[in-house]
Amino acid sequence: MTPTATPRRYLMCRPTHFAVTYRINPWMDPTAPYDNALAVSQWEHLRQTFLDLGHTVELIEPLPGLPDMVFAANGATVVDGKVLAVQFRDAERADEAPAYAGWFAGNGFEVFESKHTNEGEGDILLAGDVLLAGTGFRTSHAAHAQTQEIFGRPVITLQLVDPAYYHLDTALCVLDERNIAYLPSAFSPGSQAVLRRLFPDAVIATPADAEVLGLNAVSDGRTVVLPVQATALTAALRERGYATVGVDVSELRKAGGGPKCCTLEVRTRD
Repeated sequence: MTPTATPRRYLMCRPTHFAVTYRINPWMDPTAPYDNALAVSQWEHLRQTFLDLGHTVELIEPLPGLPDMVFAANGATVVDGKVLAVQFRDAERADEAPAYAGWFAGNGFEVFESKHTNEGEGDILLAGDVLLAGTGFRTSHAAHAQTQEIFGRPVITLQLVDPAYYHLDTALCVLDERNIAYLPSAFSPGSQAVLRRLFPDAVIATPADAEVLGLNAVSDGRTVVLPVQATALTAALRERGYATVGVDVSELRKAGGGPKCCTLEVRTRD
């Protein structure tokens, strides 16, 4: 079938206070230099890319002392107008949770408090009628049960095994309602078997593309916005009929984030 685009609504956070001053994932090195101005410029280009594609982008106010707040995907999971708030594993990010929950409550959404460690769309991705849910590093397995109860959709648990791909959205991208792209080695053998069964025609990423967070991509069903460095994945997507837009968010990658990390999809009720 020919890929079809659907207009999306995204929530993003300008990286005004972006910095790499602590280490909570393997990508972060507090001793290495970082460039806040470059991070802002790259983020602005990503935001404009979404606008140029016809999507709606809303903004949450960045808060001082929260350098990772730019990674909006970790701020919530939003399906059918319901919002599951988050509970971060690491104390360094804890204050992001009430900021995002407050934004949604202030904009008229029904917000459910997270009962377990749960890092939003970093680990919970809507794929058609089911929710793919990662565990192993950040989001707890117990959070998957709450996710299913709140959204009333089947939740498929996927075990992550490679610390470099600590969130599901670093190892898997939902391309449309029927298909995904992913890196098999990021998952346990059982989870690999589940993915093969659910998505037999999935696009398989190379380790080289995963290493530049090529799978941390954003798709509207037709156009995939992904790191420009992920050249093999770009070619594979185009072969399948998807359009691609390459963006450079390499400065944000120093904190372990890519285009998807910066982008929280706001799904209202149909």
